[in-house]
Amino acid sequence: MAAARLAAALLLLAAQVACEFGLLRVISQSGGIRGRDYCILYNPQWAHLPRDLSKVSLLKLRDLSSTQLCSYLDLPVEDLTNQIALVSRGNCTFYEKVRLAQGSGAHALLIVSKEKLVPPGGNKTQYEEISIPVALLSHRDLRDIFRRFGRAVMVALYAPSEPAMDYNMVIIFVMAVGTVALGGYWAGSRDVKKRYMKHKRDDGPEKQEDEAVDVTPVMICVFVVMCCVMLVLLYYFYDHLVYVIIGIFCLASSTGLYSCLAPCVRKLPFCTCRWAWVLQDVLGIAFCLYMLKTIRLPTFKACTLLLLVLFIYDVFFVFITPFLTKSGNSIMVEVATGPSNSSTHEKLPMVLKVPRLNTSPLSLCDRPFSLLGFGDILVPGLLVAYCHRFDIQVQSSRVYFVACTIAYGLGLLVTFVALVLMQRGQPALLYLVPCTLMTSCTVALWRRELGAFWTGSGFAKDVPQTSWAPAPMSPAPPTDSDAPLSQQPAGEDLAKRPLPTEEAALPEEAGVADSARNHHSPMASTSSPTNGDQVQPSSVVQPGTSA
Repeated sequence: MAAARLAAALLLLAAQVACEFGLLRVISQSGGIRGRDYCILYNPQWAHLPRDLSKVSLLKLRDLSSTQLCSYLDLPVEDLTNQIALVSRGNCTFYEKVRLAQGSGAHALLIVSKEKLVPPGGNKTQYEEISIPVALLSHRDLRDIFRRFGRAVMVALYAPSEPAMDYNMVIIFVMAVGTVALGGYWAGSRDVKKRYMKHKRDDGPEKQEDEAVDVTPVMICVFVVMCCVMLVLLYYFYDHLVYVIIGIFCLASSTGLYSCLAPCVRKLPFCTCRWAWVLQDVLGIAFCLYMLKTIRLPTFKACTLLLLVLFIYDVFFVFITPFLTKSGNSIMVEVATGPSNSSTHEKLPMVLKVPRLNTSPLSLCDRPFSLLGFGDILVPGLLVAYCHRFDIQVQSSRVYFVACTIAYGLGLLVTFVALVLMQRGQPALLYLVPCTLMTSCTVALWRRELGAFWTGSGFAKDVPQTSWAPAPMSPAPPTDSDAPLSQQPAGEDLAKRPLPTEEAALPEEAGVADSARNHHSPMASTSSPTNGDQVQPSSVVQPGTSA
């Protein structure tokens, strides 16, 4: 089957079928109604369309949609000089239609199609014989034209150049990088706070209401299998499952929005928004932040496994599936943008979307919005969150977090460049995964911490007991405050205290190395006994000293 699809694609290229989007400007002959653009699909090998509307003459549209123009009998009695003929798509070839229209003096040929628009193809000899443009118009747009303007209309065909890059990509870039950076920072900081609160057993307001979920390799495999199954089901049963996904998104995004805004809801300014995509993006960002805060990858090994598996998943469903589907379209792109033959015309909300800001045929024809899937934010974002947590544990001034966030931004820029150059949907993880993984690995190698970074052994809970106990240089004299706890010096008390106890968990985020250095400092070893109300035992670290 795959070989047959590939052969069909090669034959299509051999037949020299090109496809470009253009615009049909329509105005009423009676005037008084502002003109409107409609999408058309044309083959520039028949004849090129002008790029500038100001250089195109408006011509009368001759409605012959009741015929298919497959024979001379379908031609009207009056010729089509300086008119644009409108006919229906039928069983005859595009060449037969356009040859008859050109012979009758038509300036261009519009073919109305109730099916999916396809480029009007021919062979090299036919292309050389025809000198008028041929384009396809959807039957739905034709009904809208007649409803708005009536049947007496003036039209012009043109194809404005596509901008190199739409400015909405800047908005998507800021939203994506900001979400990853904020989510990763919040996840690491939240983990620190949770470790500080381990010793609390009450149900007071300080207690964490939700727990993070540590991802295991088994969970990663199950998740990827579920993603594949759900994507294929959406491709074949889109009209039924799209409402299920919309419901899941509403529930999850509402939970995420509440979780994100709860700390500052009283300070949140109220405003109203007229655009649905803005609300969807706000809910989507809240959903991504909530997931980055909740889901936790415990090791760089787990990060690597998740990112590489989803890297393969993304590439397969974008670049490989076009050879496996009847339509020749990517399953991932079809599901993300919504199938063109969908009866519901609903779109999946699991993307960040921003409308095109430049005038472009794509804004009417193919992709009126630029999209970025949640997976392209969440998957690298989990690695960014891990880097921030590791930074805090090893006290590295957030070098891992900053480097991984910058790498994510660079990978997103590479994705945009590939999108502009190839003019087709791109698997963003193809560029984001190598950038973030290689950067994180490079930083770990440069700092000589790859082993700890790979296994997560830099975290305080995994540090051996010997590293907690400072080597005693000289016995410290007991203080008054030591009496209720122990009659031994603070250094011995710390060395003999079991690691898993609640009190030993306190120094995890508070700079164990700094505490140990304080024991060995000259001031600590030579200080004289003082009042217990003034001096704390050196083994107790205040929460405010967290890095």
